[in-house]
Amino acid sequence: MNIDFKNKNVVITGGSTGIGFASAQAFINAGAKVWITGRSAENLKKAAEKINSQNLSAVVSDTSTIKGIEILRDEFAKSGEQLDVLFLNAGIAVFAPIEHATEADFDAQFNTNVKGYFFTLQKLMPFLAEGSSVLFTSSTVATAAQMNGSVYSATKGAINKIAQIAANELAHRKIRVNIVSPGPTQTEGFDKAVTDEAVKKQFANTTALQRMGSATEVANAVLFLASAQASFITGADLLIDGGYIGYALK
Repeated sequence: MNIDFKNKNVVITGGSTGIGFASAQAFINAGAKVWITGRSAENLKKAAEKINSQNLSAVVSDTSTIKGIEILRDEFAKSGEQLDVLFLNAGIAVFAPIEHATEADFDAQFNTNVKGYFFTLQKLMPFLAEGSSVLFTSSTVATAAQMNGSVYSATKGAINKIAQIAANELAHRKIRVNIVSPGPTQTEGFDKAVTDEAVKKQFANTTALQRMGSATEVANAVLFLASAQASFITGADLLIDGGYIGYALK
């Protein structure tokens, strides 16, 4: 299946590493013009050097704040273009049992994973072209009851509902809104959140395929949902989990 994004404009939040970076590379390879965001100018510079394309723009933007989101909005507005794909992907995770979770960790995760998605969509909504696509990165933990993940799981459950409502609210503009829910996926963010090698192995063992997924595998699904090949799909939640949900319920 040939997916072509030539002359299409794509914004990816959290695009300097992991799933966001892999998706940026994939969209660039498919001909798109891509804007990626991140909090770290250094990480964005490294990402831009790796992708090495004049069609890539890197924007230092902390989308956990309204000010940061407005920086992204204003930077895209300078292009004078309409937006064809908005991929809401920036996210953080802190794992702790409920009794040890802190207010700071709670606020950081909700500000980045929920507030950031909601207001980035709101601020960029006027730029979305008719027939464009919006994607949310969620997770299988939105429905699974993973220990030590109460706050992170709650943020993912929240954005699932936001995405479903957005799919209804934007349907009159023929804008499709979908969710991708990765299972255990090998990314820089995962390695930072889970440092114990034995625990990483346990994550791999929770999938039917008995391995972790890759950021590229998730990016392939993102491109499909964003493309005309998925023109009758909206309000959907695509599990990219190696059978994690079904296997965990056995």
